[in-house]
This record gives sequence, C-alpha cells and structure tokens, in this order.
Amino acid sequence: MKQQTYKRNLIVGILLSASFVTILNQTLIIIAIPPIMGDFQINPSSAQWLTTAFILTNGILIPITAFFIEKFSSKHLLITALSVFSLGTFLGGVAPNFSILLLARVIQAVGAGIMMPLMQTVMLTLFPPEKRGSAMGVVGLVTGFAPAIGPTLAGWLIVHYSWRSLFYTVLPVALIVLILAICFMKNVTEQKHVKMDFASVVFSTFGWGGLLYGFSIAGTTGWLSTQVVCTVNIGAVSLSIFIMRQLKLKQPMLEFRVFQSPVFAITTILSVLVFAIMVGTQTLLPIYAQDIAGFTALESGFMLLPGALIMGFMSPITGRIFDKFGGRWLSIIGFTFITASLLLYSNLALETSIIWIATIFFIMMVGISMMMMPLMTAGINDLPNHLIAHGTAMNNTIRMVGGSIGTAILVSVMSHASLDQSSETSIEGIQQAFIIATIVGAVGMILSLRLKSKKE
Repeated sequence: MKQQTYKRNLIVGILLSASFVTILNQTLIIIAIPPIMGDFQINPSSAQWLTTAFILTNGILIPITAFFIEKFSSKHLLITALSVFSLGTFLGGVAPNFSILLLARVIQAVGAGIMMPLMQTVMLTLFPPEKRGSAMGVVGLVTGFAPAIGPTLAGWLIVHYSWRSLFYTVLPVALIVLILAICFMKNVTEQKHVKMDFASVVFSTFGWGGLLYGFSIAGTTGWLSTQVVCTVNIGAVSLSIFIMRQLKLKQPMLEFRVFQSPVFAITTILSVLVFAIMVGTQTLLPIYAQDIAGFTALESGFMLLPGALIMGFMSPITGRIFDKFGGRWLSIIGFTFITASLLLYSNLALETSIIWIATIFFIMMVGISMMMMPLMTAGINDLPNHLIAHGTAMNNTIRMVGGSIGTAILVSVMSHASLDQSSETSIEGIQQAFIIATIVGAVGMILSLRLKSKKE
C-alpha cells in the first residue's frame, strides 16, 4: 500500500489535469459549431453530430472501462487514453473536411471515455473511505471549472483566430500531461485475469448506444418518430439481454450486482435526477435567453458563468462536509435549493431580468454542488474495493442516459406548448418544462430522506 500511495499528490495532479483538458475540450466545441458550419457549408443537423457522436462514443465506451481497468494497469490505460485523445485533437485541428473532423471527434471521445471513469476509480482507490469526500471535492473543483471557462475562452479564440485554434490550444496541454503520465504515473489498481466477452460488448454497444441516441433526438424529432421508436426499442432489448448475460457470467464486463447495495442504488437514482435537472436546465435557459428574450449568445454565456464557477469552488467544501457528516443532509438541503430555484424558473416572463435568471441559476448550482460528487462517493463507499471500477462505470453510464432522457422530456414539453412559435406560447412552454423539472426536484428531495446519516 505504501508503494501505491507514494507521490500520491503527483498522481492526483496528473489525473486531474487529464480530466480538465478532456472536459474543457467538450465545452469549447459547442461554441465553435456556427463557424464550422460556415467553413464546411453544412446544415445544423449535420453539425450537431460533432456533439452527438462524442456523447454516443462516450456512452458506448464507458460501460466497457470497468473491464479495461481490471485488465490493464492504470498507468498504461491513462497513457493510451491521452495518446488517443491527442491524436483526435491533432486530426481535428488539421481536418480538411467535415467527415475528417467528425472522425477526429470520435477518436477524442474514445480517449475521454476511458479517462473519466479511470480518474474516478484511481482517486477512490488512492484514498480511504473517510477521506474520499474531500478527494472527490477536488475533482468537482476541476470538472466544474473547465465548463465554466470553456465557452468564454472559445468565444475569445474564435473572435481573434479561428475554430481550429480550439484544437491547437488543447493539443499542447494534452501532450504535456501525456509526458507527465509517461514519466511519473504509477499503477494504482489491481489487475485481474479477465477475458473480454465480445457478445457483451455488442449488446452493450447497441443497448446504451440505442438508448442514448434515441433519447437525444426525441426532444426535436418527437417521441413517436420512427427513428426514436426503433432506436429506443433496439436499445432496450439489447440492454435487457446484456444485463441477463452479465448476471450469468463468472467475470461480467459490467457488474450489475452493485445494485444489491441499497446505498449505491438510491445514490445512483439521486445522481441521475440531479444530472438530468442540470443538463435540462442548461439546455432550456440559453433557448429562453436567445430565442425568446432576445439576449445575445455572449450574454447568455455570462448568465451561466457565476453558477458554473460556484459549483467548482463549492465542491471541495461540500467534500469535506461529506467526510464529516455524510451525504443525507447535503442531499436534502441541495434538493431544496434546486426545487426552489426550478419553481422560480417556472414563473419566467419576457421581461425577466438576466441578472435575476443568473442569480437563480447560481443558487441552483450551489444545491447541485452539494450532491454531484458526494452522492457518487456515498454510493461507492458502500461497495467493496474490487467493485469500485464497476460502480464508477455504472454511475457515469446511467447518469448520461438519465441526462439524455431528462433533456428530451423537458425539450418535448417546451416544444409541444410552443407549436405556433409566438413569444407568449414559447414562454408557456418554458414554464411548463420547468414545472416538470420542479416535480423531479421534489421527488429527489423526498428520496433523500431515505439516505442514512453518517452515525446511522
């Protein structure tokens, strides 16, 4: 164990730097879509694949990372992930056409998909349960700060240079972290002699991929569209077969028995609710700000900035509180903040001040910071060490699917109530979507009561 914790701070620094650069990369590209459309003469539906393909690749790969973490050393896995990510970043910077750029995004997503569960698994392995809250709080600081500065940095780079500068900015940072990983990273996880079950990979790919794609397009194409119905059904059937297969295998690729832990089960459900609310709100607010209230893209970006920053700064504090008192009251208070904020958003009007919107979002993100990392840590703490990799992979995967479902539902509610595209009905659509989100927040608050305090 002493050998594993040797230069622990250096290992933590490398892992957090790797995670920061991959998350920053994802938030940068969203702002770059309009100029990319202009350069390659493509329509919005084609351009949207730059984010959709990234999410799909992540969703397909993350469930497999539990196998990778058990099979390969954490050092070799991190070096591989950073190498693949750097290759995709370079390819994105020099891409001569949209097809190559899309391929570059998929390659980036392969590296990023391995990186996040690996980072979480190593962090949770490095620290004992009583210190994991503080450790994951630092993770929350990094993962919260990257999306906070991403849109502003991307806007500045695009104005002064071009969208390719986004890739050229990320690439040297990724290469520096790669060199540090090669020189200083140590193996932390324990290797096992596990074999790849290719049938599981196929069913996992179609299962998670089908659900993610189907729900991600449901909000815009409609829940009864052929695309949505087919992909969701294929996903559901494939996932059912995948789960049944994992329960029969002696060495499952993804261990669903983690849900035998009541604490892991309820904290995962709560994590999904929090993530769905966060992603859904961050989708609805820019639509309201730019398409309905008439604010500029820059104004809507600054509107979300204080909330994103406070989430990052609050994470280490809530991590230490979790270590001392547990997650029950953090979750109850956090969901109270979220539910109150969503209730206020359900009264949005055309004349609502952008400062008021930003203030509500700020309060909401304080609530989310109380739960995002603590809930995951509480669930993982209830699992034995050999299931940590499966727990982090499961939590990340289900949160992604939950975020897609939550966003699809809220966008559908908003779109259905705004069919004639007038400002009044658009406001009604936004209000109804936030009423649904408020109900979800209230459900989370009630479920939080089932969590046990640290003494219990």
